Amino acid sequence: MKIRLITVGKTDVAYIQVGIEEYASRLQHYTDFAIHTIPSLKNSATLSPEEIKKREGELILKQLSNNETAVLLDEHGQLLTSVQFSEMILRQQNAGIRNLSFIIGGAYGFSQQVYNTVPLRLSLAKMTFNHQMVRLFFVEQLYRAHTILRHEKYHNA
Repeated sequence: MKIRLITVGKTDVAYIQVGIEEYASRLQHYTDFAIHTIPSLKNSATLSPEEIKKREGELILKQLSNNETAVLLDEHGQLLTSVQFSEMILRQQNAGIRNLSFIIGGAYGFSQQVYNTVPLRLSLAKMTFNHQMVRLFFVEQLYRAHTILRHEKYHNA
């Protein structure tokens, strides 16, 4: 299964980028994993948050194909434990899903069009995190999920 993380805007905090690269490298031992970054909007300072969400949403939806399953990482999504998340990944594999994309929106979240198009939603916590930090947290959890599925020692709970 190919797993892709779609993000809006580059990660510009060095220590976060180093962590993302570390876990993305580790993931290559388990799955075909890639990160696709949608460039930040130009001249966004002149746009309202709703207009930013709309334009970013259009760019997000252009990245999705008909043959993939997409999941929004969203504060209103389903909360799962790490074990439950690993089980979700396994269910997707067992269902024959070949392309699975997880999407992290920009600073203002997702447009209504994205919510209408992508019904699956997952929350990493009840707290709100900076959208760049969520990238690191998610990649670590995806790595953790694969180690759980292989019964490796990384997950100690």
